[in-house]
Parts: sequence; C-alpha cells; structure tokens
Amino acid sequence: MKEKIERKYMRLSGLEPLILNENSNFINVGERTNVAGSRMFLRLIKEEKFDEALQVARHQVDGGAQIIDINMDDGLIDGKESMVRFLNLIAAEPDISRVPIMIDSSKWEIIEAGLQVVQGKCVVNSISLKEGEDKFIWEAKQIKRYGAAVVIMAFDEVGQADNYERRIEICKRSYDILVNKVGFPSEDIIFDLNIFPVATGMDEHRRNAIDFIEATRWVRENLPNVSVSGGVSNVSFSFRGNDGVREAMHSVFLYYAIQAGMNMGIVNPALLEIYDDIPKDLLEHVEDVILDRRDDATERLLDFAETVKGSKVEKGVDLSWRENPVQDRITHALVKGIDAFIIEDVEEARLQAEKPIDVIEGHLMIGMNVVGDLFGAGKMFLPQVVKSARVMKKAVGYLNPFIEAEKGDLQEPVGKVLMATVKGDVHDIGKNIVSVVLACNNYAIVDLGVMVPPEKIIAEAKAHNVDAIGLSGLITPSLDEMVYLAKEMERQNFTLPLLIGGATTSKAHTAVKIDPQYKNAVVHVNDASRAVTVVGDLLNKKTSNEYVANLKKDYDEFRTKFLKRGKEKSYISINEARKRKYKIDWETSEIVKPNEIGVQVLKQLSLKELEPFIDWSPFFRSWDLHGKFPDILSDDVVGEQATIMYHEAQAMIKEIIAKQLLKPRAVFGLFEANSINHDDISVQKKGNEIAIFRTLRQQLSKREGIPNIALADFIAPKETGKTDYMGAFCVAIFGAQELADSYRAKEDDYNGIMAQAIADRFAEALAEYLHKQVRTKHWGYAADEDLTNDDLIKESYKGIRPAPGYPACPDHLEKETIWELLEVEKIIGVTLTESLAMWPAAAVSGYYFGNPEAKYFGLGKITDDQVTDYSVRKGITKEKARKWLHPTIADE
Repeated sequence: MKEKIERKYMRLSGLEPLILNENSNFINVGERTNVAGSRMFLRLIKEEKFDEALQVARHQVDGGAQIIDINMDDGLIDGKESMVRFLNLIAAEPDISRVPIMIDSSKWEIIEAGLQVVQGKCVVNSISLKEGEDKFIWEAKQIKRYGAAVVIMAFDEVGQADNYERRIEICKRSYDILVNKVGFPSEDIIFDLNIFPVATGMDEHRRNAIDFIEATRWVRENLPNVSVSGGVSNVSFSFRGNDGVREAMHSVFLYYAIQAGMNMGIVNPALLEIYDDIPKDLLEHVEDVILDRRDDATERLLDFAETVKGSKVEKGVDLSWRENPVQDRITHALVKGIDAFIIEDVEEARLQAEKPIDVIEGHLMIGMNVVGDLFGAGKMFLPQVVKSARVMKKAVGYLNPFIEAEKGDLQEPVGKVLMATVKGDVHDIGKNIVSVVLACNNYAIVDLGVMVPPEKIIAEAKAHNVDAIGLSGLITPSLDEMVYLAKEMERQNFTLPLLIGGATTSKAHTAVKIDPQYKNAVVHVNDASRAVTVVGDLLNKKTSNEYVANLKKDYDEFRTKFLKRGKEKSYISINEARKRKYKIDWETSEIVKPNEIGVQVLKQLSLKELEPFIDWSPFFRSWDLHGKFPDILSDDVVGEQATIMYHEAQAMIKEIIAKQLLKPRAVFGLFEANSINHDDISVQKKGNEIAIFRTLRQQLSKREGIPNIALADFIAPKETGKTDYMGAFCVAIFGAQELADSYRAKEDDYNGIMAQAIADRFAEALAEYLHKQVRTKHWGYAADEDLTNDDLIKESYKGIRPAPGYPACPDHLEKETIWELLEVEKIIGVTLTESLAMWPAAAVSGYYFGNPEAKYFGLGKITDDQVTDYSVRKGITKEKARKWLHPTIADE
C-alpha cells in the first residue's frame, strides 16, 4: 500500500500567526521597504529618517501586505546596523509587527543580524546552489537553527533556471539536500521559480510563463509541503508604458499560476485587473501569449496593444502617389520605406496575379531592384534600405499564407549567409544592419544573435548548409574567438568564405591573425555598404576563384609589409620605461579630497536630464552616415537623410521618455588611492587597502624627454606620504534589447536598430553626465566648471575617465576589479560575460582621475618582459596574461 505523505503547513508569525494551508488565499509580499526597490525608502534610510521609514512599512501592511520584505543592501549605508535598527523599531509598532517579516539580503552577515533580533517566525530571502552545495548546506543549517523559513532561488552552479526542465532539476536537488541532508522542515521551504518576460519577440521566451506555471504544478505535486513564490511584474516587462495590457497580463498569469499552486508572491495591486473584468478580446490575446497557444501570439498582442493605447492619424501627408498603378505604388513604398498601405497594394497585386508567388518574384522584386540600384549608386543610404526591408517583410508576411495554401515555392535565394556575434560579445547593431542589407538583396540570413560559441556556429552552418559565415565583434577578446573559429573551420575542412566585421576588427588583424589559419577565403568587411558586393563576389561561381586568389595575394602582401613595419619599431625594457615615467611634482601638485568618499548609486535618473549630453556624431556613423553633428544635417550628400533620421530619433526619444521604455542606472565610487610598485594603484578605505588596479606602461622607444606613461603616474606614490584619490564607475541603459525585440517582432528592423543606437547614445550621455556631476559636485575639484556639450565632447574638462579595453588601459581583466570594488552586478545589475563584455550592451565603465596633469594616451605595443611582470603582479599565469594582452604584445 502506498505510504501516505503527512501534510504539513508553513506557520509564520509576527504578533499574529500566518498559516498557509489549502484554504489560504494568495499571500501578497510587500516590497516597498526595500532599498533596492524603492528610491524613497533608500533616501529615508540614508538620511536616518527611520520614523518616516516606519510609515512606509505601515502603509504596506494597511494596503494588504501579509508579509513585508525588508532589504538594506546599499553601498552607502551600513546594512547590518540599519537592518537591526529598523527591525527593533518595527517590534515596537504593533500595527506593523503583527505581520511576519521577510529578511532580504545577499550578505549573510546582514541576514544573521536580522535573524538575531526579528520578532516571531520570519522568512529569509534567499539562498541558492549558485555557489555550490557546501555553502548552500551551511546557510540552510544556520537558518534552521534560527527557526526561520527560507526562499530558495531556482539557481545553481550552471546558472538561473530558464525553462521547465531546469526549474524541476534545481528544485528537486535543492529539496533533497534540504530535507534529507539538512533536515530542514519541508513546510518552511519556498521556491522562487524565476518569472521572466513573455512577448519579447524572441522564440526562446515564448514559454516563459507557461513553463513557470507547469513547473509550479510539478513542484507542488512532487515536493511535499513547499510553497511557490515569484515577482509577478516581470512577466509583463515587454509592455512597460501600457498599464492596461500589463494589468491584464498580471491577472491572467496569476489566475493560472495560482491554480497550479503558486501561493505567494510580490504583486503591485495598482497593476492588477480583476480577471472577469478583462475585456474578452484583450483576454484572448493575453491568454494566447501567457499560455503560448499560438505561434503568432506575440505579434497579435503587440498589434492589439496599439489599439488599446489608441493611435494618431498623420495629417498633411502627400498621398498623390496613391493614384499611380499598383507596381508604381509598391515600388514607391519600398523606396520610401512606407508600410502604411503595403498590405492593400499587395492584395490588389495578388488578385491580378496568376499565383501569389508572382507578386514576390514580380512586383516586390522589381521594387527591391530599384532600391538596390539606388543604394549601389549612392542615392540611397543604409537607414533607407533598412526601412525598405521593413516594408518588404510586411508584404512577404502577408503573402506567405496564400503561397503555402497553393504549396508553391518561393524564389530560391541567391545565397545563404550565417551571421553571429562571437562568444562573450553582446554588440550586434552593425551585424543587424548587414543582415538586413543582404536580405534586401535576396540572401537568406541565418542570424544566431549574440554571444554565440564557436561550436554552435559550426553546427548551425552545417545544419543550414550556408554559403558563407559572417562574424561580428566589438571587444578585443572577440578577435581571439575569430582566430579560433578560423582554425576550427580549417581543421574540419570547411570551404565556406569567412567574413569578419565589427569595431575592433581591421584588415590588419584579419590579414595577420585570421587569414593564415584558414586556406579558404577570409575577408574583412569594414562597413555594411560593402557587404553585398563582397558576398556577391565570393559566391559568384564564374569569378569567385579569381576573386579569392587575388584576396589571398592582397592579404599576404599586406601581412608581409605589416610585420616588417612592426619590426622596424624599437622598444625599451619595462624597467627602463619606468625610469622614463611621467613625472609630477607631488609637492606642488593639486590634490583635492572628494566631498563624498565611498560607493554611491544613481538609479532613478531621468532620461530627460541626459538628453542634452548626447553626442550625435557616433549615432550617424553607426548608420554609415559620416560627418560631424550638427554640420552633417546640411551636408550636400547625406544631409537630407541625416536630417530625416535625426527627427525620427527625436520622435523615438520622446516616446521612450514619455513611456519610460529605457531605464538608466549608475554606480560610482570615490576612494583614497596611492600608486605602488611603479604601475599599480592601491585603493584604500580609511588607510586599509581594499583593491588594486594594475596599469600598463608604454614601452615604445621615444626621443629624450618624452615620457613612457602609465595611468599610475597620475596618482601620488605611497612614498610621498600624501593621500591621493581616484574613482571608478559603471553606467547602463536597461530595456534596449526588449524594446528592439518588440519592434522586430513586428518585422520592424529599422526601429529595432534605431532603439539600440539610441540606447548606446544615452549610455554615453549618462557617462558624460555622471562625470560632470563627479567633477563639480561629488569630488568637486572643478566646482566652477562651465563647459558646453561641445566642450565635453572635445574632452576639455580637467581630469580623465579612461576605460578598460580602450587605448590607455586595453586590459579588460581590470573590469573585474571595478565590479568587485563597486559591487556593480548586485547594485545596478550590469553583468560581465566570459569575455568581459558588459550586459546590457548599452553600458560604459571606467576610472576617474582628477589630477590636472592627467591626460589620455595610447599604450601602444608592450614587450614580453612587461607581460611577465604583469602576470606576477596580477597573480595569474603568463599564459592567461598573454591571452588578454596579446593585441598589445609587440611580438604578436
């Protein structure tokens, strides 16, 4: 006979008990007493206005919160002291302390301090297997000793659970460890199964909601007595700015998740519609997305959401072209990028055509050939071509069902190209533009996205039988990935052409490092406008052999000259370079103590504040429109198109700001510092070393009197006895990928790329804005500064903000020290990939140097003795040092 499992219930308490059983309603956790989630609460705690902070907790309880989450994790407050003080104050307030407390922290010392003073039976939020079983078991034992319940995140050593199988795997493993090894009461376990956004436009996100719901059902049925929780607002992240849709999504999600067994969570009542009150048409669209009931659910909800918000009809537009024959109308729409009428025009053409496929091979291709001719003649520019692609995609999307119904075959593409941003790299604006331009010229594109490992590129190239592979990368470690892939393609006897592109790539690197590794064609594509010609030449069966032979010869000659040129330069030893360091008279040099020492966070910045700091010139360069802003707007060649783009960007920015579609975040710190060991910078707190930045020194032989500089030269040496100062920062714009995906889900690559380009501009603007705030306020060494935005773009300010990965400090490894010093990932959520690229991609990080003599410089090449010296100082192997420094090493 099957053994009956004893049912146990979670019992929590403040002054009053809270028992979770099968008859309990959904338990709502209030999170406004969380410094990471409430700017107001953070301000009150920082200003030690604890009486007002208690009012926040009271409002949470009065508003229906049955548990209140308390978090004091912030770099500018003493989290442990603040947690203890606040919990003690709550204990004296019966109307607050009647509900249980959730002690929320990523630091064990804060959790334990809270456990020692909290009243009643609380919940700890959270622990996981992220750092392995040993730490997980130790923390669980401590929590058990204090008699608390615990939230377990679905996270292990591999990473966060993001599908049904991983959620089950991690939860079962965690449960078995807790119950069988630790003896933790099963009824005191709460699993947070990770709620992720749906309707992002990415196929891998389609099941985010239903996987959570089904995993919840499995956990409640198979792991006796546990509870399931989560942050509900995450599910509607893609519809920020449209509260009507978000409310419906939250209600639908909870309706099904609660049925599956979710019994507690963080929900904002202000964004929650009554399920039965949701309009039936909206309900259908939302349920299709939440439950993944249709392949086109996301597209349908996106379209429907626009009708919910309402739309504006443009007035005063010249529509005389609408009187022309259908072919002329379709061509005009493609050339001008107008998609408003394309469906009705294509339908008219379909009714006239013998077969639906004839409209694509006839009307649409005639129009796209005009686009191609104009682009090739320099009469259209990349932004216009991307708009044309948007119209083409919409038209083909409409025709496809008719073609499939007749079982027709689309015209064979002239070639198939795989595109990927290599492993560890997150930037793909240029790659996306190239993909669209090639697609406009009838190439089939297999886009693998960003951070693609080489084994996946190889496998997908074989699976899709592609004709060429295009690689993109922005950061220097990407160059290694490209070399590795070329070697692997050679080992596996590939014959496909390999295209190389991206900001850090060059003809020199391609010729010297990549081309020798692969006997077949390797070509550097320095801008999107060349992609069609290059791919066409590579795939032309009649002339490709001659083209590749000439290419190989050109790269071989270039390589010979380049390597010979490198050997003509002479370098001095690292010891000699240190003798020739940049010398500052520290007896007379100005050292200004910052007004505010330590780590500080700016989370609730307004994009409106950042807009005046935007440097627009790089925005146009990303679209292959070259010129300096604002002069580019009146340029004889590109001025008209640049002006159109500028106005469109302004319109998108206006919408982004109004709907808060992008979120700026920033963390920075100002610290005591001294240079040590010639090239290192010791960062201190009250005289105690808390971090060391390793800098690199120029080694090129220079004429007498010209120094060999390292960034450490701009910080007072320890032996001077003077305390100097430096800073570090990271800023980022969140939401760009989701916004871009929402456009691409509607076949709108143009606005998808535009959104990412604007996010990049805002990230740089935030870096500029923050640096000004640091110079004039937080550090204050330039309190009287009065510079225009043009002055800022020209870097006319006092001091510098160099960044790891750039000319003065090309070593990306130093980002890790910045992340540890500022707790970047924990505080603002910016992460580093394995190649140390920042995610989200619209992010900037670096240092602050305030000495009046500090200046930007390029490191140039270094020699093997500095690599050895660096590896010793850094405490890493020489092999690892060479891996990260090799683009700067003279003999490579």
